[in-house]
Amino acid sequence: MQIVFHGRNAATFAEGIEALLDGPHDIRLLPDRLRTAEEVAAYETAQVIVSSFYNAELPAPRALRLFHVPGAGTDAVDLKRLPSAAAVCNCFGHETAIGEYVMAALLRHVVPIDHADRELRRGEWAYWSARDGSLHGELAGRTIGLLGYGHIGRRIARLADAFDMRVLVANRRPVAAEPPVSASYTLDRLEEFCAAAEFIVCSLPHLPETEGLLGAAAFAAMRPDAVVVNVGRGPVIDQQALYDALAERRIGGAVIDTWYVYPPAGESSGTLPARLPFHELDNVVMTPHMSGWTDGMMARRRQTIAENIGRLARGAALANLVRAAG
Repeated sequence: MQIVFHGRNAATFAEGIEALLDGPHDIRLLPDRLRTAEEVAAYETAQVIVSSFYNAELPAPRALRLFHVPGAGTDAVDLKRLPSAAAVCNCFGHETAIGEYVMAALLRHVVPIDHADRELRRGEWAYWSARDGSLHGELAGRTIGLLGYGHIGRRIARLADAFDMRVLVANRRPVAAEPPVSASYTLDRLEEFCAAAEFIVCSLPHLPETEGLLGAAAFAAMRPDAVVVNVGRGPVIDQQALYDALAERRIGGAVIDTWYVYPPAGESSGTLPARLPFHELDNVVMTPHMSGWTDGMMARRRQTIAENIGRLARGAALANLVRAAG
């Protein structure tokens, strides 16, 4: 089959893919913007396209049988424009990495290793036992609220439980309150959920019904020491409400990995991640959508893509099906 990896993101999954496939295939890497007639022709005649986006600016892939997103989110893929004969699949495998990112962020909040290091380098024994004001926090016994309980939420719940944290869940569909979940809320009880958790971790996808879900009312309900972590999609948290809560110090802080503004395709510098000046605040940790980007995630997703190409060739059922072929 002719397989195209379209765009810089997708191209990172192409390395080593051939060794995972059964039999020879014609594998081509195309840039984010198709500039030459040859690139357009390769896209139009591909049977498999691996890409994180599809829109009206791209040619119609008339031979397409499988459009495989190399990530979980399909919000940048215009499914209605893709040929109905093509199946659409996605990948997970990021929950391990994102779970570790979240726990690292929470540990960083309660265990001041960076500050202790800086102080000791100038001879100050901050946090030394028996010194006034030397105590620091711990995660055990604290409450984490998981907004979303898919692959990521379930992974974080298991890790938080291992740290002896109390786990709350708010989800679009009801979740059973059984270990590791202590209590569960539906989204019509969002403010009650926000009031109950010290750490609130959002892993929801961006959908019409989730856009701006964490808004002014949710932030007003939060504890003054609450810390918000976003590893889902930026627009699920209302940008203005988040900024105001941080700037006015109505919550304890935030760790934001998924944003409102991204660089143009193929670029990775010169773009601030929001229209509001989050970068001027000292109570937010900003990271560039990196939480799931690990070597382990790459290997797991590459394996998923290869297995689905093999299934397509054999006529077997596809895994992680977003849309079946019509």
